[in-house]
Amino acid sequence: MSAKKLSTVTTDVIESYGNTAKNVIHAYRAGGERVATLLEKGWDRALKESRSQLAEGVARNASSAQQVLNGYYTKGLTLTSDGAEQVVDQMVKLAGTGVQRVAANAHRFEEKTGVTALNTLAQATLPTAVALSTLATRIEVSSANLASKVAGPKVATMPSPKRKAPAARKPRVAKAA
Repeated sequence: MSAKKLSTVTTDVIESYGNTAKNVIHAYRAGGERVATLLEKGWDRALKESRSQLAEGVARNASSAQQVLNGYYTKGLTLTSDGAEQVVDQMVKLAGTGVQRVAANAHRFEEKTGVTALNTLAQATLPTAVALSTLATRIEVSSANLASKVAGPKVATMPSPKRKAPAARKPRVAKAA
C-alpha cells in the first residue's frame, strides 16, 4: 500500500516539475514576444524619423524587410517553445508511466517472494517524498508568478492545475517465459 502512495506522490512531483518547465517556456515565449514588439516599435520610430531622408522605395523596402525578419523571429520563437512543450509533455508522461510500472512490479515482487523490503523502503521514504512534493508545488507556483510578470498583462500563463487522483489503471507487465 505504501508503495502505491509513494508512487502517487512521486507522480505528483513529476507533474509539478513538468508544470514548472512549462511556466518557464511560457515566460520564454512571452519575453520573446515582448522583445519582438519592442524591436518593431524601435524600427518603426527610426524609420519614421529618417523617412524624409530616404527615397520612397528604400523606406518601403526597409519596412518590408523588417516585417519579414519579424515573421522569421516569431516563427522561430513559436517553433522552439512549442517543441519544448512537447518534449516536457512526453517526458512527464514517460516518467509517470515508469513510476506506475515500478510500483506495480514492486507490489507483485513482494507478493510472489514474501520479501517486504520494498514496502519498508517505501514507508521510510514517503515523508521525504511528501516534503519534496510540497517544495515542488511551491516552485511551480513561483514559476507561474514569474512567467506572469514576464508576460505582462496581455499574455496569460499556464495555471497551476489542481492535482487529480491518478486513474486506477493496471500497468502492463511482461509475462515471464
